[in-house]
Amino acid sequence: MALTVYNFLTRRKEEFKPIHEDFVTIYVCGPTIYDHAHVGHAKVYVSFDTIVRYMRYLGYRVRYVQNITDVGHLTDDADEGEDKILKRAAKDRVEPMELVETYMRSYFEDMDTLNWVRPDIFPRPSCHIPEQIQLVELLLQRDHAYEVDGSVYFDVESWPEYGKLSGRKVEDQEEGARLALNPDKRHPADFALWKKADKGHILRWPSPWGSGYPGWHLECSVMATKYLGQPFDIHGGGLENMFPHNECEIAQIEAATGEVFCNYWLLNNMVTVDGIKMGKSLGNAIYVKDLLERYTPMTIRFFILSSHYRSPTDFGEGALDAASRGWERLTGTAALVRDRLRDADGGQVDAEWSSKLDDYRARFEEGMNDDFNTPRAIATLFDLSREVNTLLNSEEPVSGATLQAIDGFYQALGGDVLGLLFEELGQTAVSQADSELLDGLVRMLLDVRQEAREARDWARADAIRDQLADLGISLEDGPEGTRWRVSR
Repeated sequence: MALTVYNFLTRRKEEFKPIHEDFVTIYVCGPTIYDHAHVGHAKVYVSFDTIVRYMRYLGYRVRYVQNITDVGHLTDDADEGEDKILKRAAKDRVEPMELVETYMRSYFEDMDTLNWVRPDIFPRPSCHIPEQIQLVELLLQRDHAYEVDGSVYFDVESWPEYGKLSGRKVEDQEEGARLALNPDKRHPADFALWKKADKGHILRWPSPWGSGYPGWHLECSVMATKYLGQPFDIHGGGLENMFPHNECEIAQIEAATGEVFCNYWLLNNMVTVDGIKMGKSLGNAIYVKDLLERYTPMTIRFFILSSHYRSPTDFGEGALDAASRGWERLTGTAALVRDRLRDADGGQVDAEWSSKLDDYRARFEEGMNDDFNTPRAIATLFDLSREVNTLLNSEEPVSGATLQAIDGFYQALGGDVLGLLFEELGQTAVSQADSELLDGLVRMLLDVRQEAREARDWARADAIRDQLADLGISLEDGPEGTRWRVSR
């Protein structure tokens, strides 16, 4: 099955065909850096990290560009209000770029913890002012823009294709319905390419129209095409930014160059809290750092990947607890394989299991080829784990080579593709120097528990199990005795 993606530009699933046979170019709208990352951010960037991982698994060389917005994103997400970064910097009494550096480090820290592979290029608008001015000048020359008192606006009525991504045509937009009325604009849907800086606006640059700063929409068009060319393969980001941000990106760059901006638009749906979009401005943001105090990084990543990137993800403690239990079940089996592998003879990979793993790999790929359906891919891992548990609990001897092949499956597909850290399992999560000591102490407690069970002192046996669970040690009773693993 060939890789198919849902293209929001055409509103249908299409076979993915990159511009270059073995090279994929992808741009994803990055965060505006003025606070810590929340779970909504985590969904965007874990989702696209997984998409990029799978592209590389398929053998493509990928150039992944994700911007960091450090100027120009106003509080109404359009052309009015305060610059979000300046507003927060004034509140915290720091320089705007000091604020950006602080929260950019925080963002990288959170995403690194969630095991993303960092994008190849992180451009910032403040470092690309000349290129943005050049694009504005080109739009003015081609009569797709006009200047009013130091600000430059894109003329949406000059570009008949405006609205082709969102389906929102200019003639269908009621005046003032989406954007605040601005007497400088010829049409209320016209958007700022360059904004005149007010007297107190710290982030400002000289331009042919006076001192100002770039419009938020302009920034992404310039940075994407600078590093990926035009057209490039994939533009990603949050569905909530389809209008006006993505729509304006397309209009300004295609009007300026006469070329297609990009071929595929992949947009992820939002994280909601009780059905309401999660966002800082709404006061319902759950920060990644706070969540990491209660859940492991892989539980959070597993939670995100358990829903399709195009589906809304409703956040709740119950959902995270369920994800934690699911992840523990999955890693429990993988840990048992790793544990059994220690004492297993090498031998040959069992022919039946070699065939099974080929089938599971095909199912996994079939799910991922269907627009990166991570829930189907995870379901495949669970189906495999059920068969593996049956194998390990049977009296049938299992060769080390077979166990190694199963372990490699978890590592390659669950780890390399889904980004789930299967290598941090059981005793392997403990440093080599301490593992023998920890194993000895746990075994001592297991002996005491076994004595209690033989004496039918169930209360004492359960108390030992519960106390170990509180310390992050999970026990699994089986035909060959009790095994333990670190579960957090």
